[in-house]
Amino acid sequence: MAIPVMIDCDPGIDDVMALTLAFARPELDIKLITTEAGNQTQAKTVANALAFASYLGQDVEIAKGLDRPMFKALEIAAEVHGNSGLGDVEFPVPMLELSARTAVEAMKQVLMDSPEPVVLIATGPLTNIGALLFAHPEVKPKIKFISYMGGAAVGGNMTPTAEFNVYVDPHAADLVFRSGVPIVMSGLDVTHKAYVTLEELEELERMDTDFALKVAAMMRFYIKQAKQTAFHPADFEKCIRLHDLCAVSYVVTPELFGGDDCCVEIETEGRLTAGTTVVDYAQRSGKTANAKVLHTVDREKFVAQFFGAVEKMGMQHVNQPDRGRKS
Repeated sequence: MAIPVMIDCDPGIDDVMALTLAFARPELDIKLITTEAGNQTQAKTVANALAFASYLGQDVEIAKGLDRPMFKALEIAAEVHGNSGLGDVEFPVPMLELSARTAVEAMKQVLMDSPEPVVLIATGPLTNIGALLFAHPEVKPKIKFISYMGGAAVGGNMTPTAEFNVYVDPHAADLVFRSGVPIVMSGLDVTHKAYVTLEELEELERMDTDFALKVAAMMRFYIKQAKQTAFHPADFEKCIRLHDLCAVSYVVTPELFGGDDCCVEIETEGRLTAGTTVVDYAQRSGKTANAKVLHTVDREKFVAQFFGAVEKMGMQHVNQPDRGRKS
């Protein structure tokens, strides 16, 4: 049977890569997509989610989340993802309309109505999920686990120690990691090993579907904005990291990843370290593990999986009938 999932995201170039894989995999039954403010403002991430899902002919509920982090001003990543959030790529005006339900309302109802536990895939800040767990703790038993792209054990990409998604809303992340809900953390430690080379990107372009060319264009925009971090090799500008894709890939093919159960705590107020995920790899704290922290990936199989999804969704887009998109 298909795995029931909800996807909380902030599209975002790598978020739409993650959605591509999710849409392509028959193992996933996508119950709901909710949007975060993060890579871009909420207005833009909502627009991107609606346009992208419509372009690929997906009939899925998309609900708008909270507009800003819990206790701090919103910081976005426009310099990485572009003014729209999707680089220079444009998708047609969407057919899908935004849900009348808020993200928290919709997530609560999907969980309570589900006959089996649901996997939450989160690829942005954890604002919506934090609000859900705070307002409706009764849903916790209905969550199988949270597959989260965020955090890092070794170093950050927003500050020397903090990864972007956690940095944007550390208070929400702290709430989620202390909730008792099982978490699989795809932090920078593993996502920087989940890359596509420029040579492989040329293979993607040779698929020559409209969708494959759009995906490649977004990835080429993304790589232009790459910055050196503790994880990058000297030739970091020759590899495109598909961070958010890991959170989806783990759900369908956990055998591609390796990790350890660790206690992960979130620094919310540190003068130099706010947004840092403190990962007790050496188990020095004596605290119980609350997350499986991934640190290895079979990169070749990961890339092949993603390229297969792009090929499948590209052909599906070509073959879908004219559905009368709004103008």
